[in-house]
Amino acid sequence: MELPLVVGVDGSESSLQAVDWAVDEAARLGLSLRLVHASLWERYEGVDLAYDLGRPSEQQMAESIIRTSGQRARLRNPDVKVSADVLAEDPEGALLREARNATALVTGQRGRGQVADLLLGSVSLTMAAQAHCPVVVVRGSQDSRNGTHGRIVLGVGDSATGAAAIGLAFREAQTRGCALDAVRAWRCPAHETADHPLLAGDPAHYHQQEATKLLEDALRTQVREYPAVEVHRTIVEGPARRVLLDRAGDADLLVIGARRRHGHFGLQLGRVGHALLHHADCPVAVVPQRG
Repeated sequence: MELPLVVGVDGSESSLQAVDWAVDEAARLGLSLRLVHASLWERYEGVDLAYDLGRPSEQQMAESIIRTSGQRARLRNPDVKVSADVLAEDPEGALLREARNATALVTGQRGRGQVADLLLGSVSLTMAAQAHCPVVVVRGSQDSRNGTHGRIVLGVGDSATGAAAIGLAFREAQTRGCALDAVRAWRCPAHETADHPLLAGDPAHYHQQEATKLLEDALRTQVREYPAVEVHRTIVEGPARRVLLDRAGDADLLVIGARRRHGHFGLQLGRVGHALLHHADCPVAVVPQRG
């Protein structure tokens, strides 16, 4: 049995956009959808107040949020099976637990106001950094969220973060029937010595060749497995975060990997992942790689 897509909802406009995106994704993949709203309303309002009011206002709000989200999902695509729950827990803990039994976890960016819309909420950031399944943060333009560009961007990093992300990107491209732009950024170190025989003459050319080889090696298995996917290989000199932000400007999805190290806690995204989650102009999928 396929695991559902899980969506964290909080009533904000960005979380409703996440619901819309997840409904479309569930329909493409033939998955069910699970909507979750987590709130510690019992702790904040207290037992005495609950008795005084008969029913806590925060509980009423939580149930309204999950009911409205469920109605929105069913209206968008009645064929997608939707379940919804309110959990009296802290959002981060609840969603991390839900992620253990999910095909992917989908969140909104949780921004507020014109400036804050560029920034990521703490719950979404924690999910992207710690969840055991792929996490999609739904952000960017309406065209990108609706998948009208016909293009997915895959950031190809080192082997420790790449295999699972590459597999997901190819599956998405095949399911959507769109092109895949596999991108590898490279840089020539400013203070690199030219004493090494391979670097003599044109160090930049050497690094470009190495980036090209790394990209080909990384894609080889999935290219054979998904022969129908149109793949564009892009080698660009520059900082990875800037290169990927530029390439994702007219994409429907940006896919990156994130290493999950056993025994390590806290955020495990790195500077590139942080930058893309905060500023990309399209939805971002963060795919964990165990190691």
